[in-house]
Amino acid sequence: MEKENQQASCCSVSRASFTDAKTETSPVTNQKQQAIKFKDKMVLLDGGAFLMGTEDDDGFPADLEGPVRKEEVKPFYIDSHTVTNAEFKAFVDDTGYKTEAETYGWSFVFHLFLRKEQVIEERRVPGTPWWLAVDEAFWYQPEGPGSSIDERMDHPVIHVSWNDAVAFCDWAGKRLPTEKEWEYAARGGLVQKKYAWGDELHPNGEHYCNIWQGEFPTSNTKEDGYIGTAPAVSFPPNGYGLYNVSGNVWEWCADPFENDNTKQLKYPGNQIPRVMRGGSYLCHHSYCNRYRVAARSANTMDSSTGNLGFRCVADI
Repeated sequence: MEKENQQASCCSVSRASFTDAKTETSPVTNQKQQAIKFKDKMVLLDGGAFLMGTEDDDGFPADLEGPVRKEEVKPFYIDSHTVTNAEFKAFVDDTGYKTEAETYGWSFVFHLFLRKEQVIEERRVPGTPWWLAVDEAFWYQPEGPGSSIDERMDHPVIHVSWNDAVAFCDWAGKRLPTEKEWEYAARGGLVQKKYAWGDELHPNGEHYCNIWQGEFPTSNTKEDGYIGTAPAVSFPPNGYGLYNVSGNVWEWCADPFENDNTKQLKYPGNQIPRVMRGGSYLCHHSYCNRYRVAARSANTMDSSTGNLGFRCVADI
């Protein structure tokens, strides 16, 4: 596959790509803004100018990762780690909120996490058969009925759409980061480095992020210790004290996404693509190396998967 045409579908898949998907969705009701919740996990960043983007040979020009340009952000607070299952449960318990996956009745799950009886050929996504649309796969039962988050309360919440993330942010008195804010924070003060910790993927032979090892998409050797999500606080933090800005789960950003492909496509309803950053536990250098700090991808606002979460920011 030529690099310029390579899709991010190893790491993300949208409802629009699955022919059985509904096109309607329940509107998100904005919660009345309250005092900032979970503020003790937030880091205050000074903001300022930084060099955003990349022109490295291992980047994806079609994703508009470049050119490298000077950008500036104002001071802001950002979560040191993604929203966890425990935090999202507090939101649901307080508001009774139902995610869009629950409204649709299904979400996307990676094939290796499913029991044999759950693998229904008709529910595979054309072109990316490692993704299946699984009935009743929700944030609190990520692999469908019979699964649980009881032992994963400190892991990132998954199976949440962009709209779900915005609803949580409204309740928590926060918002989603802009793409500029996300990259500024993820770089951790480093200038034009490939990763959040430098230019080497495995400094001193150590793992600094949760990504795929082995042969994608059939065999994960778990050399980093995980086959799926890792706890939201795991692996060394970057220079600003942020955890897992590379790998683990993709993270929603506020911005609409545009690249060479989206300019040509139409999307149902108002489900325009939104930026997601950071890569996930499914990223692998043989197919998708989007765990680089400048890498970017997108999904539609109503889409949810087993490797997509979010972190929040707040204004000063």
